Amino acid sequence: MIEVRDLVKRYGSHLAVDHLSFVVEKGQIYGFLGPNGAGKSTTMNIMTGYLGATEGQVLVNGHDMLREPEEAKRLIGYLPEIPPLYTDMTVREYLAFAAELKKVKRAEISSQVEQVMDMVKLGDVQDRLIRNLSKGYKQRVGLAQAVLGFPEIIILDEPTVGLDPKQIIEIRQLIRELAKKHTVILSSHILAEVREVCDHVMIISKGRLVASDTPDHLERLIEGEETLELEAKGSRSQVEDILRGIQGVRELRSHEQGDGMTKVQIQVADHREIREEIFYAFAEHKCPLYRIQMSKATLEDVFLELTQNENEDNAAQETDPGAGVPEDKEGESHEGDL
Repeated sequence: MIEVRDLVKRYGSHLAVDHLSFVVEKGQIYGFLGPNGAGKSTTMNIMTGYLGATEGQVLVNGHDMLREPEEAKRLIGYLPEIPPLYTDMTVREYLAFAAELKKVKRAEISSQVEQVMDMVKLGDVQDRLIRNLSKGYKQRVGLAQAVLGFPEIIILDEPTVGLDPKQIIEIRQLIRELAKKHTVILSSHILAEVREVCDHVMIISKGRLVASDTPDHLERLIEGEETLELEAKGSRSQVEDILRGIQGVRELRSHEQGDGMTKVQIQVADHREIREEIFYAFAEHKCPLYRIQMSKATLEDVFLELTQNENEDNAAQETDPGAGVPEDKEGESHEGDL
């Protein structure tokens, strides 16, 4: 569907994207993750044809974005982090205008506008000026323009940024609906959102791809010994004595709480399942066990592990295009991830 080959983007001496390569398959939701300044927005802007690459190639269904831009862009709908809205237009006027720009057949413009407004639930505000809409509705209008023309690929840069919890849930549901008929790529700083919505995750650091897999597989990458957490009613010494009698407990850390409870973290050797043994041991000693649960690596743990050496100075070197920052010697505005 999309093939990125050895992509490079330089701004003077700053290397924003460093020989990045990956493939996006049809019919999945891809999460694009990375710290601020890692090159996410730069890459997405190159993929959509908004920026040119210094080196490398982007192929969309076999169409080279540089040599066949019209054919490639026709297959992509793009929602930047700040939606490109004309705020003095009504919602309907703007979407009709966007449809014309996308070269939707004149006879189909009205029906397509109706269809996307119904899809993103804009019917109640279709005749209101965009400048008078809430942040959530503006985001919906931006999403509607991305869907117009029904491209095969929808690329969303931080689609839920600045929204309230109810609006976030609605946008996530909409993304899932879009994925039934489109390939979706989204960038987000909300790792729980990516974990919940995406089928595949790509993590970049310093402009390079450092991981590409399903969320489940990525979480298993950094799993080592199993960790158990438990709470029991009893003194620290009593709880530790019980646990030390259980085979498979490699290491434990405990502390007493003010209500007569002791909380313990246990490192379990060789991925052994010892929860039943713990339960029966505490029952035998008549020591009430209030909670026991297995903890495992999360997508957040994976993200931090893979990007821990990210140079924080990169965030200052890469800013959003058109944001009024000075241009470099090549005349190109710097851009980046907010």
